[in-house]
This record gives sequence, C-alpha cells and structure tokens, in this order.
Amino acid sequence: MNTVRVAMTQTLNAFRDMPDSLDGIASLADRLDDIRSANVRHNLDLLMRAGSSGIQAVCLGELFTAPYFALTRDDLWFSLAEDAATGPTISEISEAAARLGIVVVAPIYECEMETGRRFNTAVVIDADGTVLGKYRKVHIPVGGNEQACFDERYYYEPSRVPQNEPSPSILGDNPYFPVFKTAVGNIGVSICYDRHFEGVTRSLHHAGAQIIFSPAVTFGAKSKRMWEIEFEVDAARHGLYLGGSNRLGAEKPWNQPYFGRSSFFGPDGRVANISEDPCLAIAECDLDVLEKPDDSGWDLSRDARPSVYS
Repeated sequence: MNTVRVAMTQTLNAFRDMPDSLDGIASLADRLDDIRSANVRHNLDLLMRAGSSGIQAVCLGELFTAPYFALTRDDLWFSLAEDAATGPTISEISEAAARLGIVVVAPIYECEMETGRRFNTAVVIDADGTVLGKYRKVHIPVGGNEQACFDERYYYEPSRVPQNEPSPSILGDNPYFPVFKTAVGNIGVSICYDRHFEGVTRSLHHAGAQIIFSPAVTFGAKSKRMWEIEFEVDAARHGLYLGGSNRLGAEKPWNQPYFGRSSFFGPDGRVANISEDPCLAIAECDLDVLEKPDDSGWDLSRDARPSVYS
C-alpha cells in the first residue's frame, strides 16, 4: 500500500504583542521582523510535532508569517514581503524540512526582487530541503460579506509567469498550475480563492497531481457552507486527494473570526482526521486508490468531451 501521511496546519498569528485597536497598527512598522520570526518559530514547532507523528508532507497556512492583514489597507505590510528562494522564511523552513525529512508547502508573502512585484505564493520544498519551485495565487479577491471586507488586490497581484525555471521536478504544460514531483508523490497547490474556480483543480489534475493542498484564510456564512462541498466534489470528480486548511479563531486588532474546519478529501469522500493536535489536521492518503477503477463505474477522464463545452 502506497500510503502517505499528510498534514495541514490550523492556527493563528503567533505574535502576541499585537495592538488592541486598528489605530495601533502603525506601531508595528518597526516590528515586522519580530512578527515574521514569531510565526516562523511557531510553525517550525508545528513541523517538529508533525515529524514526530510520522507525517511525510505538511502544508502551512496561507500567509503564515503574519496575521491576515488584507482586512484593511495599510502600506506597512508591504515590507513583510520577501524573496521566495533566499528570503529568511524559506531559508529556515528548508533547513527544517531537510532535518526532519518531510515535504513542506510554505505559503508566504512574496516580493519578486527583480521587479518589486508582490504575490501570494506557496513555496514547495522537498524532503531533502531542496526548493522545487512555487505556485502563485491566480485569482485575487476584493469584496466583503456579512462579517467583514477584504482587499487582497491592494497587497499583491495575480500570478505572473514564468514563476519557475524548467525542471524535471515540475510537471505539466500550464505554467500557472505547476505540479511538483516530490519524495512522497505529485503535489499541487491552490490557494484560498482559487478553490472556487473550476479550472484550477482540473489543470492540476491534468498535470499529474495526486495531492492538492489548498491553504486558506476564509470566513463568512457562504464560505463556511461551501467549504467541504467544494473539496469533496473536486476530489471525486478528478480522482485525487484535496486538503483544505483555514485559520481557527480571531486575530487582534481586527478580531474577525475564522471557522477552521481544516480537513482532507479523497475520491471516495472525506478522509478521517487522525490528529490529536488541534493545530494539525492529519490524514493518510492511499495513492494506490488513484490508480484503480472507480467503484461507481465512472471514468470521467475517458468519457469527457471537452470539444462540446462552452
């Protein structure tokens, strides 16, 4: 049995000296390195806990180095963006991945040093610490619901390509949707809002993804209602494993609650969460299942007629 034990984090901003009100955000201008360091330390601890549980691949949370700042507009957060290959966060996470022997997906706030452009980016690191490449969030939301407003376009732009150098470790022909050949299987990423667009999972599936991690920061009644439904349908439709993570709780000074419910889904539905750690959702994914005929008798890849779809 080719079973991979995987995990996604479910946590919050670990920097404890956040202001109580929005008026105090300006006081953080000289503390961005402290914010990043606190969150990296917290997530390194989660990686160690995951490693001790026999986990082979971990996806950290969306923009895990900071609070979710896109609830308001403030230029000071621009300085938190860093290089996706040589920045301080990826340097530390890569060392930990090699030390623990686990694959890590690390979603950061990226600054492309050559252009100064910023992206919401997930860096994929193999179990030997090698940075395989990155996935930049493709769809960037701005709007609001009954709980709060959000403006991610103020902080970063949609994915631009090329985002990766050609490599035998990167699968697929669509440069917006790379799949990474890792020590534990073929891993794809879709970040938060991307999960709502039908072409995302299809593109990653066509590129050979066996497991897709979807780190998110999400809230609101409709998002909560659709959370499991979207993942379960996409996992069944495309015959792969999908993991969705969300923050759980609220972060000062915005105090917007996030509903958590991080979980994994496979071709046959929800995969049991075997974790006893509230900050980790853990599942065992049998990759052999993906090679077997569907018990339903469906063969959607064979029977699809893309030429007739509008």
